[in-house]
Order: sequence, then structure tokens, then C-alpha cells
Amino acid sequence: MTDILLQAEPAPIALDPGRTALIIIDMQRDFLEPGGFGETLGNDVSLLRRAIAPCAEARAAAFIITNSESAAYHLPRLRERAADSDPETRDRFLAGALIPAAWVSRAQRVRRWWLDQVIETFNRIDLILAPATPFRALRIDQQTVMLGGVEVPARPNIGMLAQPFSCIGLPIVTVPVFSPGEMPIGVQLIAPPWREDLCLRAAHHLEGEGVAVAHPPKTAGINSCNSSVF
Repeated sequence: MTDILLQAEPAPIALDPGRTALIIIDMQRDFLEPGGFGETLGNDVSLLRRAIAPCAEARAAAFIITNSESAAYHLPRLRERAADSDPETRDRFLAGALIPAAWVSRAQRVRRWWLDQVIETFNRIDLILAPATPFRALRIDQQTVMLGGVEVPARPNIGMLAQPFSCIGLPIVTVPVFSPGEMPIGVQLIAPPWREDLCLRAAHHLEGEGVAVAHPPKTAGINSCNSSVF
């Protein structure tokens, strides 16, 4: 495959498309929003904001669809045994059952549009690597988290980056990525339709390289050499 010559400073860079991945990290508000640091440097931040606008629409559509569909699925059980669900889950299902049909219909159209956009992207790339969560793993009893400088409920926001892709039915493998002394952050490997092999191979490679490794929890009183916990 012919190399692509990228005009850059201090010198052009030759890229081999077959061995090159584009990873966008640290898209901070200060670089994207009017009045931020990026704009003070003379950058046209509207060009960068185009990259995130479709994600916001897809996220909104995914939230409406997943809540309405999960509510429809669980509604018979909620009618008979509502007390069996924890209050937060129960209330989200009941709220999903009350979503107007017009909202769901519009969300379905956005989902179709978003799916077409993502599939078109796979004409140029093999795999998408993206964060699966906007923050590291939380304590099991943690109810809120700081997100963009605002304290928000943890549960409805933990899936905000995964919903837009799971909503359109693509094959996804999520792997834990650790930093020394830190809780893991989830990274999702997203493949084109019917290409589960790609994300599974990528996950296997990351595990082999030690990038994505699951650390079994330490369990007091169990000899890990002689006992297995399922």
C-alpha cells in the first residue's frame, strides 16, 4: 500500500495506512469550547466540535431506546414483583415505560443514521478503540462521581460512552486497562458487523502484551493454588 505523506512541522511525515492507527485522546473542553484555550490561540473550535456533535445525538437516541426497550421487556415482572428490584433500577424501568412514542420513533431514525455513519467509517479502518467508561472503576457502594467538574449520579453515566455503540448492535469486546496503583478503566474494541473475530483477536493481543490484564480479586482464606471460585 502506498504511503501517505502528511504535511507537518518541522518536517512531513510518511504514514503506512496498513500499519497506522489514529488515536484521539484528551479532547478537553478547553480545546473545544468557545472562549477556551484553543480559541485564544486563534483556532476555529467549530471544526473540532463537529467531531463530537454526532456522538451527542447518538448518545441521546441510545438512552431513549435502551430505556424504552428494557422497560418493555421488564414491565410484566415489575407489575407482579416490583419489590424484587432495587429502587433505582425499578424507577428507571418505570420512567422508560412512560417515554412518549414520538421520542422513540425519532430516536430510531437517529439510530439508523448513526449506524450508517459508523459503518461508513469501517470502509477506511478495521477497528475502533474507544473508552467504554468516562471514569475509572468505582467502589461498589459509590453513588455519585465528578464528571466535567459536576457531581452526577454514577449509574446512569457509567455507560454513556458504550451505549451509542451497543445500541447499534456492533460486535464489541471491553477490556480493563490498568495504571500502576489505579483502578482500571474500560476500553472497548469495536468491530464492523459480523466481525467478532477482529475484536477478539485484538483483545487477545492486548492481553498477551500485558496491556489489558484482569487481576483476580484477593479472597481471604482461599488458597488460589488449590481452590477455584466460580
